[in-house]
Amino acid sequence: MNARVLVVEDERSLARVVASYLRSDGHEVDCVFDGPAAVATARERPPDVIVLDLGLPGLDGVEVCRQVRTFSDCYVVMLTARADEVDKLVGLGVGADDYLTKPASPRELVARVRAMLRRPRGPGAAGTGGEPDPTRVFGALRLDPLAREVRVDGTPVELTRTEFDLLAALSGRPRMAFSRRQLIEAVWGEGWVGDEHLVDVHVGHLRRKLGDDPAAPRFIRTVRGVGYRMGEG
Repeated sequence: MNARVLVVEDERSLARVVASYLRSDGHEVDCVFDGPAAVATARERPPDVIVLDLGLPGLDGVEVCRQVRTFSDCYVVMLTARADEVDKLVGLGVGADDYLTKPASPRELVARVRAMLRRPRGPGAAGTGGEPDPTRVFGALRLDPLAREVRVDGTPVELTRTEFDLLAALSGRPRMAFSRRQLIEAVWGEGWVGDEHLVDVHVGHLRRKLGDDPAAPRFIRTVRGVGYRMGEG
């Protein structure tokens, strides 16, 4: 689980504290203090996880995340001093996997990073249960857990790790109605603590990328009062 973590935080004292906790947990840590340095460092020393403050000089966290997503699928935890939903939704909209509102407990941040690193990564990560052909087909949607690829009408769909893991969880047990808590535990881990509506945000992004209309869903259906499931009707 030990990983390379890039901490991007313009409050240097906070960056040092966060880095200290992460190093104590066994991770290799780089610290930078502005947006351009974050993008450059992510290119030169590819991280497994970026802890990314939203309010940065040079480039803000949203733009850093957007640029990093053009060349990396590392996990991104967004930190924001503003607790309103807009900042959270904007951050998640450019590919952040999780968020914490400052002042965040360094122990909680380390726990979030640890939970992310326990998640499957790379080809075959979703597991196949011994099936000779694990490809999952839902009408025009094809999901290949071995290659971690998704296609709709034959066209590849670029998903973040979290979006793919969420789709893999739903498609792994088709027609089962998952609660938000069940999806949190399947994707973010049992120890995750926070606003469970995080799931709704990621489902929204996933639907948009899949071209799935919530009013007439082809792939992901809302189960009122419960959560979500795969399948039409």
